[in-house]
Amino acid sequence: MKRLYIITGAIGHLASTIIKYLKKEDCTVRGLILPDENAEDEVNVKYYKGDITKIDSLEEIFSDTDGYEVIVIHVAGLISIASEVSPLLYDVNVNGTKNVVSLSMKYNVKRLVYVSSVHAIPEEKDMGVITEVNSFSKERVVGAYACTKAEATQAVLNAVKNGLDAVIVHPSGIIGPFDEGNNHMVQMIKSYISGKLPAGVTGGYDFVDVRDVAKGCLAAVDKGVKGECYILSNRYYPVRDILEYMRLATNGKKKLCMPIKLASGIAPVFEWIGKITKTRPLFTRYSLYTLDSNSRFSHDKATMVLGYSPRDLKLTIADTIAWLRTKQCCET
Repeated sequence: MKRLYIITGAIGHLASTIIKYLKKEDCTVRGLILPDENAEDEVNVKYYKGDITKIDSLEEIFSDTDGYEVIVIHVAGLISIASEVSPLLYDVNVNGTKNVVSLSMKYNVKRLVYVSSVHAIPEEKDMGVITEVNSFSKERVVGAYACTKAEATQAVLNAVKNGLDAVIVHPSGIIGPFDEGNNHMVQMIKSYISGKLPAGVTGGYDFVDVRDVAKGCLAAVDKGVKGECYILSNRYYPVRDILEYMRLATNGKKKLCMPIKLASGIAPVFEWIGKITKTRPLFTRYSLYTLDSNSRFSHDKATMVLGYSPRDLKLTIADTIAWLRTKQCCET
């Protein structure tokens, strides 16, 4: 039986990368994009317009699937570095996920792969290694994004108890080529290339290549165990190392890192300027909290079960810069 993939958030960084790999496979792909977005259909890829917060708008992409083995990869969601949950963030990340779950059960999909986040997993307060858990609560995590992803992840697990075949993956900080400007780390790389990045900050995080996460999501389709969670991480990278990778890839200038405490003190100013200019600040109080939090995640389970193997971030940075430069040349 031929396989049909339904991919939500289809022109986003991760989802579009997943589709790049599926274009090479003997399968049919339906990509969900928002009503105000546009994408061109290809040989085995067709785009449908809809909004995950409006369940009626999703009926078309889920219908007429007789004769197919249907796989749903739910990637769509809002990423936020804010401290408080906004109505839109909740509606997209929580209610939107519940809508996708509901339709997946209604149309008897073969498997749902839900892209959660490592932020949904409670921190190990003693800075110990963080591994997968089997229950999630917004009360045990910090930040707006984390709260919504924790609640949505638990909703998926609850549906598993009611018969849904679902697997959950938890990417760490995604970075890499093919991003059109929404990724926070790619934004920092672009600022560095243009000479507009004043400095970095101390601290760091577990950053992972988008291509490795995409492959991990596809591996979860066939190798993941129903109801199980898999962390798709890499390893901890200090910000200073990432800046050095940028310098090596561009033969650029060395950037200093200001202390987290100092950056936290001036973060409200950057947030205020962002609101006034309607631009996204490079860092906020919550993003700085994240860079100072425990991000020592283990992907041992994903490696063992899914065959997951992330690449070194130095290669990711070099490839991202090369892609950004190629894209810039094409636009000029």
